[in-house]
Amino acid sequence: MNFIDQAVVGVEAGKGGDGRVSFRREKFISRGGPDGGNGGHGGSVILHASNNQDSLATFRYTKQLKAEDGVSGGNKRKHGKSGLDLIVEVPVGTEAKDENGQLIADMIEVGQSINVAAGGRGGFGNAHFVSSRRQAPGFAEKGEPGESKQLYLELKMLADVGLVGLPNAGKSTLLGALSHARPKVADYPFTTLNPSVGVVDIDKKSSLLFADIPGLIEGAAKGKGLGHDFLRHIERTSLIVHVIDAYVADVASAYLTIRNELKAYNPELAKRPEIVVINKIEGLDSEITSDLKNSLSRVLKPKSTKILLISAKSGLGLRELVLAAKAAKDKAAAKKVKVAEPELFEYRLPENKSGWSITPSSEGKYLISGPQIERFALRTDFSNDQAVARLLDILRKRGVLKALNKQGVKPGDTLDIAGKGEIVY
Repeated sequence: MNFIDQAVVGVEAGKGGDGRVSFRREKFISRGGPDGGNGGHGGSVILHASNNQDSLATFRYTKQLKAEDGVSGGNKRKHGKSGLDLIVEVPVGTEAKDENGQLIADMIEVGQSINVAAGGRGGFGNAHFVSSRRQAPGFAEKGEPGESKQLYLELKMLADVGLVGLPNAGKSTLLGALSHARPKVADYPFTTLNPSVGVVDIDKKSSLLFADIPGLIEGAAKGKGLGHDFLRHIERTSLIVHVIDAYVADVASAYLTIRNELKAYNPELAKRPEIVVINKIEGLDSEITSDLKNSLSRVLKPKSTKILLISAKSGLGLRELVLAAKAAKDKAAAKKVKVAEPELFEYRLPENKSGWSITPSSEGKYLISGPQIERFALRTDFSNDQAVARLLDILRKRGVLKALNKQGVKPGDTLDIAGKGEIVY
């Protein structure tokens, strides 16, 4: 299956079931009262973070997801069945944003669940509206539609350590040597086309998760090369390890190239703790490796950054690298330095907003809008005179009709209720 770390999918929560208009009709009972039941609530769309997936390939051909609708109410005050929630599994590290770029969910923990599209509320049956003034209501509410939106999904790997470097620096070989991961390796640039992760055991009680980020080149932050598509995967790592080929023409230039690309992509990455390793030193004498370290020392930011000499192929220096990575992570944790994570919250449309507005839209026509007005309109059956009378009563209690009279509304004018239905005044 191809590695896919971005996807667009439409989600639609279930519609609430309609309330029932029903009157009790039984043998030997001459005056049965209203007994229409309420509709069931629509199912919600819920994202669930799972470690059973490592990409967003599931959404390559699945472009629309819909939860189950609620069932309408029945007679004898029977409530309709609520629709089942739709549980959508996504890899840990997935961000979900709406079409405006607003963060809806950030799935950073296994088992985390976030409601991204709330199901519509079921409508009340006529039995609900019985009162001393209204003893035989002949109307019921319609169920509300569920929330519907486009989700823009983006996978950002969660790892303690991110391996970065120019193509063919030996990152994949290093990851394979440190862990049980088996990324594809070869002697040509851009071997790694997908990010890879591997668990590196420190001792019996602790381990680190290393991520191999595909090779970057100068200009990657502006879209050049393959690395641009994968820069997002370095954002969550708490430690960056620069892997530099000992045989490149200028090790200092190689380091600065990658560091500048990370900074250009996200300035916060320049503040992340670093370790610099010079790879492939097998066969090099101490004088050459000393010159390489000195060359790097002059350009390091900060100057205290640790430089290690390793050989991923022979295993030289790997244990020292693992211990240095653990020490750097522990030091950051002791200082309570955290990788900035977006705030987690449950996305909802505005509720409990009492505000409304009146806009004359044409001669003899007035548009009445507002979040709560729209919700009442959605639940109203405009073909039922009693339901319309109830809606007008709601508008009166909220001061809307009084405001309309001040604006000069006349009998016969049309009231457009949030674009959901019209009433002749």
